[in-house]
Amino acid sequence: MPTTFEVSSSSSATKPVVAAAAHNQGTANAAEQRQTLPLAGLAPRQVETMAVQKRRALNLLRSKPTMLEKYIFLAQMRTTNVKLFYRIVMDELQEVAPIIYTPTVGTACVEYSNIYPFLAAPGVPDGLFLTDDSFDNLCATIKNYKPVQDFQPDIAVISDGSRILGLGDLGVGGIGIPIGKLQLYVACAGVDPRKTLPIILDLGTNNEKLRNDEFYLGLRQPRPADDQFYPIVDKVLTALRTVYPKMVIQFEDWSSEHAFGLLEKYQKSMVCFNDDIQGTGAVILSGVINAVRKVEKDNGVKPADHKIVFYGAGSAAIGVANQIQEYFQSEHGMSEEEAKRVFWIVDSKGMVTADRGDKLAAHKVYYARTDNQGNQYKNLMDIVNEVKPTVLIGLSSTPGAFSADVLRRMAELNTNPVVFPLSNPATQAECSFEQAMIATDNRVIFASGTAFPSFKEQNGKVHIPGQGNNMYIFPGLGLGAVLARPSVISDKMIYISATALADSLTADEQAQGWLYPSLQRIREVSAVVAIAVIEQAVKEGIAQDNHVANLTHDELVAYVHEQMWSPEITQNTSRF
Repeated sequence: MPTTFEVSSSSSATKPVVAAAAHNQGTANAAEQRQTLPLAGLAPRQVETMAVQKRRALNLLRSKPTMLEKYIFLAQMRTTNVKLFYRIVMDELQEVAPIIYTPTVGTACVEYSNIYPFLAAPGVPDGLFLTDDSFDNLCATIKNYKPVQDFQPDIAVISDGSRILGLGDLGVGGIGIPIGKLQLYVACAGVDPRKTLPIILDLGTNNEKLRNDEFYLGLRQPRPADDQFYPIVDKVLTALRTVYPKMVIQFEDWSSEHAFGLLEKYQKSMVCFNDDIQGTGAVILSGVINAVRKVEKDNGVKPADHKIVFYGAGSAAIGVANQIQEYFQSEHGMSEEEAKRVFWIVDSKGMVTADRGDKLAAHKVYYARTDNQGNQYKNLMDIVNEVKPTVLIGLSSTPGAFSADVLRRMAELNTNPVVFPLSNPATQAECSFEQAMIATDNRVIFASGTAFPSFKEQNGKVHIPGQGNNMYIFPGLGLGAVLARPSVISDKMIYISATALADSLTADEQAQGWLYPSLQRIREVSAVVAIAVIEQAVKEGIAQDNHVANLTHDELVAYVHEQMWSPEITQNTSRF
């Protein structure tokens, strides 16, 4: 456990001050504060501003030769000086986000068992590690995680490590994803870092290479079958809700079948959502909304005339399709059947059809085509030629799947083809921004799931790629849920988060043809999303926080901004 100090007072009573990351200000503690704590003589005498601390830290960060070393350095800062860490993340988000989250977090998850001992001081927890146990023991274990005194988390992110990004089953190494997500909750939406809970549910791994690795820190056993899996997860979730009944739970990076199964089982009985299904669906829907608006305005393509091919048929792909379908039905008056027929789903065996001859996974059946007249198509180019899509979305984790030939064909079919290679990390993306620009004569409307460099034409014109990153949605959605305290997170709340994001672009961003707002405005955008989510919860009558339910829109805007945590140096030892 972190060291505790006794603070002297005029009475005989004393109180412990935890010298943990949440309270540590390092060299920014004033002389008087050092005497009070007492810390006099335990650090060099110079008192610095956070700005000076930040410049020193950035110099050292930028000197690190690899992204993984940068990740380790920032992880050490996160577990020793929370305020400085988040000041840097918030101020330098475009530089730091690719380090603390995709793509580098994927490498960190792969290497987690090798780097874990060096991410924090001894006794400082990196997250909560749960496994199958008795209910009473689970509750006791959950209570063991106390990064600060009187720990009462508002939000938890939980994974079982079974499907990490596009990297597969990484077992206990998947803890890096909940940690990374919660860092973005804090930086992007102002969720109090003292009220976040990263969790990995370690039930083993089917990755034999990991089980045979001498340094692997997780359970060295195969994952349980479904008849064991679901009761274990139910017991764990019940324990979490028993200890922290008001906590919002975000499911993250579970295998596709389990992701859908868990969401279906719990979304109407507890305050939870699945970011891979619902968060990805919402953020991509937002980009699609703006792409649909753009091609209608510029090229006269009506919303009902769109044909969307999904290359990839996992939980994220179906979640995105569900969200886009809701948009076509709600905003453009299409029937369910009409909206469903907009989509063609492609998995590893080709176009998903009802008569393909194999047993389709349950989540694929709804979108299986029945109008293929007995023809089956496996090759993507054949599918593009058959369907003639206006939109091509990749969630396959198949690098290079959107070949130059496929992209050129999309450009032949459309004045401005819409191409979204969304797989993470960048090494798994279906194509790069540069490849898409070159193959389409710079006409592509593009968004990716990970950051790509800008593209410069020969005439000097610079194009900035859109990034359909979930960080545009889940921080604001989570903040809205924390403040509204809804009984559940409804489908309409997810949908409204997407439309709020789509509508958040400034006039200048729209003029530049952007699909998503600037990351420099991410806290402003997250507040917009949170406000929309809260108002929708109130409208549905499921908001349990009476205060937000009685606020006008302007009052709610002010209230949400007031609730957003920000890292500031304080000389008051009783405040954080």
